[in-house]
Amino acid sequence: MTPGSDADLPAPDSYALVAADAKPVAAPVVDYAPPMPRDRSTPIGLIGAGGISFAHLDAYRKSGLNVVAIADRHLDRAQGRRDRFFPDAIATDLVEDLIGNPGIKVLDITLHPAGRAPLMRRALEAGQHVLSQKPFVRDLALGRELVDLAEAKGLQLAVNQNGRWAPHLSYIREAVSAGLIGEVTGVHVSIQWDHSWIAGTPFEKIDQIVLDDFAIHWFDFLASVIGDTARTVYATGTRAGDQQVASQLLAQAMVAYPGGQASLVFDGHTRFGAQDSTVVIGTRGTLRSTGPDLGRQAVSLTTAEGVARPDLMGQWFNDGFAGAMGALLVAIETGKPPINAARDNLVSLRLVEAAMTSAKTGAPVTLR
Repeated sequence: MTPGSDADLPAPDSYALVAADAKPVAAPVVDYAPPMPRDRSTPIGLIGAGGISFAHLDAYRKSGLNVVAIADRHLDRAQGRRDRFFPDAIATDLVEDLIGNPGIKVLDITLHPAGRAPLMRRALEAGQHVLSQKPFVRDLALGRELVDLAEAKGLQLAVNQNGRWAPHLSYIREAVSAGLIGEVTGVHVSIQWDHSWIAGTPFEKIDQIVLDDFAIHWFDFLASVIGDTARTVYATGTRAGDQQVASQLLAQAMVAYPGGQASLVFDGHTRFGAQDSTVVIGTRGTLRSTGPDLGRQAVSLTTAEGVARPDLMGQWFNDGFAGAMGALLVAIETGKPPINAARDNLVSLRLVEAAMTSAKTGAPVTLR
């Protein structure tokens, strides 16, 4: 073999990035379903009957949970939710009917952050467990205060990070936790969808709507996979050239952590050909999920043994909401923090805060 001959060159397939076919194998069984307590009769009160509350209540009803009271400043909204989902519950326009009520052990507080934080504090001081809508807080210092208060009172404080129980994301997380792909070296999310539904709503007034509101689910997913290991975050946000919505519908973030990298890319002005993909790469395998939207996803696990394609049951809406409350109720029974505990959620919020700062300044943000 002479130097410089064709024999010294890589095989043509190496240049063409041709992958070997993987043989089908049986999918490993992992527990990805929403957790549920042994006792589903724990009395729950919901504060804030607008917006997303329908998903909470529908999930709780289907899971056989016990909502005993619904409060909203607009009594007709509370009554409407009550009549549709829990006809025997109390409907009121006074939060005082729920906070401190000895007949209500858990409060699901769905208000926006500014109005929610004072109510969470009051509920914790009154001795009630709390499920907070996401984002948990806008101020990390306030979040730590609330977490410390809950722990001092011996109470559970969880966050409605319902994406954790989207079947595809939950399966991936649990497969990683079980060590099925080894050490995680890459996490990559790419979503193309149309977020222009926010036109004319309060969400349009949020300048970086994608990073500030939508992306928390995927920063939280990233945190659930790599833990509190992120070192730097670099993000950008902008408006698509032809969009009519005032807020920025395009955003992306790159996250570096020891031994790995992550990317989150959000194209919220995709009018045609929506697509949602998630990839987690490890030293022993790769997990991949793709589909046209959040509810239709096909998951694969590829290792040296071959490729497994689990047939997953359920939907993000509304299994994710059942999981968020179910995990809290299990935590109340066992005394162990749920995986959606507010203290852990502060890790996710730090990633969001860093991405927001980076997008505004144009510079990467160091977390350590």
